[in-house]
Amino acid sequence: MNVSEVIAKYLTSAGIGPIFGYPGDPSVEFLEGCRKEGVDFVLARREGTAGLMAEAYGMLTGKPGVVLSTLGPGSTNLVNALANAYLDRTPMIALSGQIDTKRLPTFTHQVVDQHAIFAPVAKYVADVMPHTAGHVLRKAHRTATAPRPGPVHLSTPADVVGAVAEDSEIRLPPTKSLGMGVAVVSDNGADPILQIAAAEKPIILYGISAMQGDAGSSITALAERIGAAVVSSPMAKGTVSEDHPLFAGTLDMACNTVMWDFLDQADLILAIGFDAVELIKPWSVQAPVLHIDEVANTDQIYAADIEVVGPLSETVAMLTDGVKAGTGFSHAEMRTHRETLQAAFDAGRVSGTLNPSDVIHVARGAIGSDAIVTTDVGSHKLLVGQGWRPSGSRQLLMTNGLSSMGFSLPAAIAAKIVHPEREVVCFTGDGGLAMVQSELRLAASMKLGIKVVVFLDQSLNRIELKQMARQYASTGTVIEETDTVLMAQSMACNGIVVETERALADALSQDVGDTPLVIGTRIDPAQYLAQF
Repeated sequence: MNVSEVIAKYLTSAGIGPIFGYPGDPSVEFLEGCRKEGVDFVLARREGTAGLMAEAYGMLTGKPGVVLSTLGPGSTNLVNALANAYLDRTPMIALSGQIDTKRLPTFTHQVVDQHAIFAPVAKYVADVMPHTAGHVLRKAHRTATAPRPGPVHLSTPADVVGAVAEDSEIRLPPTKSLGMGVAVVSDNGADPILQIAAAEKPIILYGISAMQGDAGSSITALAERIGAAVVSSPMAKGTVSEDHPLFAGTLDMACNTVMWDFLDQADLILAIGFDAVELIKPWSVQAPVLHIDEVANTDQIYAADIEVVGPLSETVAMLTDGVKAGTGFSHAEMRTHRETLQAAFDAGRVSGTLNPSDVIHVARGAIGSDAIVTTDVGSHKLLVGQGWRPSGSRQLLMTNGLSSMGFSLPAAIAAKIVHPEREVVCFTGDGGLAMVQSELRLAASMKLGIKVVVFLDQSLNRIELKQMARQYASTGTVIEETDTVLMAQSMACNGIVVETERALADALSQDVGDTPLVIGTRIDPAQYLAQF
């Protein structure tokens, strides 16, 4: 086999695919290798969006998404997507072409130091060479999936991709923890079980690692045993049922004051797989924190005198078995809190118009419970992050580490490719869609019947609100209106603009078949002012 065939065969052996990307001259041999090995290639409209599709693939499957770019501007266009995956803790393997090795030390045209560029936003950077191909792929795969997961970047020089591979062994590394060891780290010999037992108002705050470790049932069992209220990080929503009477809401989305005030009631925070990368506000809770995760508390965003480190589901189950039952929060207290949270979510509604929160309410009634929903970055994300209630994990995709605009449409495309039988709905703002709307043509050409709900307010609302708070004019934040219907039609999609809840419900209830539907929702942004 040549090097390209080794890469393609490794990916098929690992059950990874398709590859998302935008090829160039150094990619020709690789594309042929993929064709021979039966690896599908999805041609995105630019490298950055291809990378976001690969990231969404990683979120959905737990396997590394794979993205391909060419050299020079192709690789530099890919940097944002890797940074996104890096801070979203999502496995990814990025492959970039490079000039041939003979010219690399002295040539300058389209030559950039890819190792230097990607090292700050990747867990591992390397060249794939004929004598190391199998080994490098194995290391890249294991590094990408090891806690905390993230992207790796591999350069593939033009004179290497077609060369005979001296190292062609396809040997996959183990990637699943068996739960055979738990470490308790404490300088004063404190016992985590005694700390939990002593708490009268414990709150469980869980995050990305809890979702990735399938710890939802274990967290629920612990919460029920000690009466702990349960708070989710945005990217982990769905790990614990949001219909559970102990579920309290999502941190640092809409209604964030209500949620931080609720955390202040705790006398112990159990941070289970919670990654502080998702915090928007500084940590301010005074209660002690018990850190429970697969990795040590090296961030030190919050202080924890005791750390319990091990595979999450088994670790939480061990703590549940060892702790005595407690009363904690009553169901009546939780109902009162949820009523307060709901009132805050609906605050600022303007009668006789379509409010941003109305879009969420209507969508919840019109979209199936097993749908996969993606959301972009902006004011609407904060509402989706609090108001959407996925019925399971990996059913709400968002970026909340780097929080890059333009994420939701590429993510929706990837979701429909991975789960063609599922309904997929994309929430985005008009600003985020403007960055990536060319990918609608890809969705149409692949016959991906996704629904794209666009919050139309003709502004970069998050920034405009900050300008308003300082009594500044809206400078550099106003987006000219685009004809949503004509734009959708130009991309071979269907389009509609709605201004009422009834019209939105009708649009969302449509069976779109295999043609994407773009639904422009003409909202009144006044509610955002009251919300944020």
